[in-house]
Amino acid sequence: MVALKNIESVPGGPDGPPPGLIQLITADGIRVPDPAYDPLVADVDGAALQGLYEDMVVVRRIDAEATALQRQGELALWPPLLGQEAAQIGSGRALRRDDFVFSSYRENAVAYCRGVDLTDILRVWRGNASSGWDPYAINMATPQVIIGAQTLHATGYAMGILNDGDDAVAVTYFGDGATSQGDVNEAMVFAASFQAPVIFFCQNNHWAISEPVGLQAHVPIANRAPGFGIPSVRVDGNDVLACLAVTRQALARARSGGGPTFIEAVTYRMGPHTTADDPTRYRDANELEDWAAKDPLKRLEAHLDSRGLFDEAFTAAVKAKADAVAAELRAGCLDMPEPAPSDVFKHVYSTPNSWLDRQQDHYERYLSSFADSASSDGSS
Repeated sequence: MVALKNIESVPGGPDGPPPGLIQLITADGIRVPDPAYDPLVADVDGAALQGLYEDMVVVRRIDAEATALQRQGELALWPPLLGQEAAQIGSGRALRRDDFVFSSYRENAVAYCRGVDLTDILRVWRGNASSGWDPYAINMATPQVIIGAQTLHATGYAMGILNDGDDAVAVTYFGDGATSQGDVNEAMVFAASFQAPVIFFCQNNHWAISEPVGLQAHVPIANRAPGFGIPSVRVDGNDVLACLAVTRQALARARSGGGPTFIEAVTYRMGPHTTADDPTRYRDANELEDWAAKDPLKRLEAHLDSRGLFDEAFTAAVKAKADAVAAELRAGCLDMPEPAPSDVFKHVYSTPNSWLDRQQDHYERYLSSFADSASSDGSS
């Protein structure tokens, strides 16, 4: 198969990002002053930057460990986030605890920011549960596999926030491919009409499985939102500080009654779409090489090093944290108990349901019939 060429411009070249792309730290680790966005991250000192770096290292290690578990037959599938750590950590760390996240299946770094139990990340991919965690325990809905559907959920939740008179915000994450789905466009219609406090966070990772973003979007994706009456911003998605800044700006707008915001974080999916995908069949190796030079971790590493904040003690501590998290993730996966057959009936409805109870009763009597048959013929 001939590799398709992604025609969209690549941010962060020798002359900096394309016009209109917010960037505070270049691919070489240089801090770029920005009078509009600097005040939004004025509190982010060296220690806070080190914390963001640790977050990105840890979630990359989570990603690598989960990929290894899938390759070893312990998970059925895994959707890697390699290369998208800055977009997820920068935005995720901007949120308050009472904000509510509606994500796709790739936002495991956001789940980490929300405090998810590591084992819960893997349950659905191991086939042990229909969903991974209690959404209300961490204020994050379980991952949505139906492309773009979570944007409608987020908008509906945000309309509920309005009705409650609260100042929390709903945030929905999706990829560039989802913007071609009707659900995303319908969600923006409702969000704009009711001025709902919702952030549409698009991670433009340049590939909707094997389709390059340039095939479905001949102008920047962020340009679509103003047509719905929603202000938008395009940010360097490999710059964790810039992602933090633009998300804080959108949150402040939503909390003050300013309505929705559309953020396009321009990043790159360095790995496969899922572990069932082979990107070498459709992606130019030179494109991957170009984006590897803009790696979000290497960028912040260079910036910290330039400030004397990347010494041996710090890197050792970060590595130890990543190793501990990976060990916890692996142990949680391997020690995960197998679900009972009747567990399929759990959490289907929020309240007891006689129709479902009757089905469960029939199913359990059906299963018990096998035990009765074994007893009658003397087999064990």
